[in-house]
Amino acid sequence: MPQFESYLGIDYSGAQTPSSSLKGLRLYAATRTEPPAEIPPPPSPRKYWTRRGLAQYLVERLAEDRPTLVGIDHAFSFPLAYFEAHHLPLDWPAFLKDFQRHWPTDQDIYVDFVRYGDVGQGAQRAGNPRWRRLTEERAGTAKSVFHFDVQGQVAKSTHAGLPWLLSLRRQLGDRLHCWPFDGWEIPAGRSAVAEVYPALWKHAFPTECRTSDQHDAYAVAAWLRLADLDDSLQGFLSPSLTPSERALAEVEGWILGVVLR
Repeated sequence: MPQFESYLGIDYSGAQTPSSSLKGLRLYAATRTEPPAEIPPPPSPRKYWTRRGLAQYLVERLAEDRPTLVGIDHAFSFPLAYFEAHHLPLDWPAFLKDFQRHWPTDQDIYVDFVRYGDVGQGAQRAGNPRWRRLTEERAGTAKSVFHFDVQGQVAKSTHAGLPWLLSLRRQLGDRLHCWPFDGWEIPAGRSAVAEVYPALWKHAFPTECRTSDQHDAYAVAAWLRLADLDDSLQGFLSPSLTPSERALAEVEGWILGVVLR
């Protein structure tokens, strides 16, 4: 029996500012009975989604009384080395608050403004591109959350997206389950957000006429839907990890769909 009624796939973008119309920011939605279709932003002078507009859409959508699983392709946390270097408690909600204080990228600024010291206190919460999370190592080709300015980077989208996760948690409270930080098992009837890596699945679906950004979002929604319908999702929500690995992943996060090699 499927656990969710709908599935959202998001190809995220850390470009420009939270109020910028971003061609690379794409959203696809599917239901148990309908395959993914692209969801455009509300009518406005902006042609594409903005990060702020998408966050507001998610608040409204996830407040509805229908369990929805959302896959977002940026990291939800940082490597253990980051927590150790900055003497931070191994507590994910506290991490989100601390990060937003130093990297206020939910304000109308570029991520690079914080990187280069014009805004915020990014230098006090910097990372090393050699630091990788366990889930990135297991995924194989996933890049470090601190590896900026390279092809296929996730660093900028992660640094842009984390404050919006904090905003979602503040606005939705117990209505939203952030996997795996709120627990590996998602309660029945609860909506959830999870980190995803479209490269794991996008080649399993024909691209048709979609751009690469559209196809990444499509593939996420399509895989989430199929995994829930064929009852394989529960296995991915509870990966086979040792107790120490599981404890680490509860701090660093885990990419949904990554299995042990």
